[in-house]
Amino acid sequence: MDSLYYDFHIHSCLSPCGDDEMTPANLVGMAKIKGLDVIALTDHNSCRNCPAAIVHGEQYGITVIPGMELCTAEEVHVICLFPNLPSALAFDAYVYERLLPIKNQEHIFGKQQILDHHDQPIGCVENLLINATDISFDDSFSLVESFGGAAFPAHIDKSSTSLLANLGFIPPDSTFNCVEIKNKDDLQTLQQTHPYLLDCNILFNSDAHYLESINEPIHRLPLTSTSIPELLTWLKAKKY
Repeated sequence: MDSLYYDFHIHSCLSPCGDDEMTPANLVGMAKIKGLDVIALTDHNSCRNCPAAIVHGEQYGITVIPGMELCTAEEVHVICLFPNLPSALAFDAYVYERLLPIKNQEHIFGKQQILDHHDQPIGCVENLLINATDISFDDSFSLVESFGGAAFPAHIDKSSTSLLANLGFIPPDSTFNCVEIKNKDDLQTLQQTHPYLLDCNILFNSDAHYLESINEPIHRLPLTSTSIPELLTWLKAKKY
């Protein structure tokens, strides 16, 4: 194996916008069917379905990185990935205390289901997970690193909830070395407009909310190991 097929941005049924069929077992199973080597579960502002997903990853032989799609105070989405479950769940608790305390209304936004490794409901998250936290974009990267993780801006070419849509520029003191692009055709224009991106590793993730949307085995990482610490080191390093 001289490279890895990946998808580092997948939502489960814990995200209110995630389909009910996006259970931990189903989404890991679909990744296996599609031939992916490593995935990350990144629900909105929560890591609470990661324990079950990791169990299924071990069963299917797929590396599952515990993660989260953080919504910053500016409503910029940032993907946060962690080396292990304790770090991810500690970050989850930290973030939940900093999430706007607005209750979810299932009939409007959807369920926020926590499932066990049998895909059985064991709870739900009370506050609406798609709201903003009080964590700033600038602070998010050092914060994630303090929990042992790595972070990168999500779908920067998206027309909402993205770095360029919401801030309008890349802060000159930014420290991230990896970004996610939604549309591969946008890459050259983005790099010309924002030279900062020339030194960044580029990811093409699915942002899947439905099983069929999970990445096909098209995009590869130039790595041979599925070790999570090594994957996070690559995400934090400057472009090779």
